[in-house]
Amino acid sequence: MKTFAFWVATLAIFGVTNGMIARKEAAIRTGLTMYLELAPRDPRSLMQGDYMVLNHEIEREPLPGRGDARRGRLVVRLDESGVARFVRIHRGEPLAPDEHLLRFRWRNGLRVGANSFFFQEGHGARYANARYGEYKVAETGESVLVGLRNADLSLAGPPPGGQ
Repeated sequence: MKTFAFWVATLAIFGVTNGMIARKEAAIRTGLTMYLELAPRDPRSLMQGDYMVLNHEIEREPLPGRGDARRGRLVVRLDESGVARFVRIHRGEPLAPDEHLLRFRWRNGLRVGANSFFFQEGHGARYANARYGEYKVAETGESVLVGLRNADLSLAGPPPGGQ
């Protein structure tokens, strides 16, 4: 009986994990490209390897009426460059044609998107000027960080396919 329970639990874990992966892959394939402005941040953590802690400007927005909500969705509008700007907390109301959802969580403050970006060892200087996180965002507001961008929205980091 213990063996059966083990296999059921194992299959359930694989099923949930694969479902999460499938949702992220779908967001990357079909999601809306949205840029989130980066706020001043820790440029690199030497203790944990080559990565950058990400803070987003939108996370500085006061959230009136959040109450005790630990998770939810923000309504954002994209400017002409595709940069997301906070509008309000989503309460289930229909969205205007130019509005989009972005999931948030409250963990010692507002958090949207990824909170770190890992890069190849020795490439830190190539990301030092990054000013935007590039996200693919599903209609549900779930987001996936796909890269960092400079102030002019050019790709930060090494050239594609290059060292």
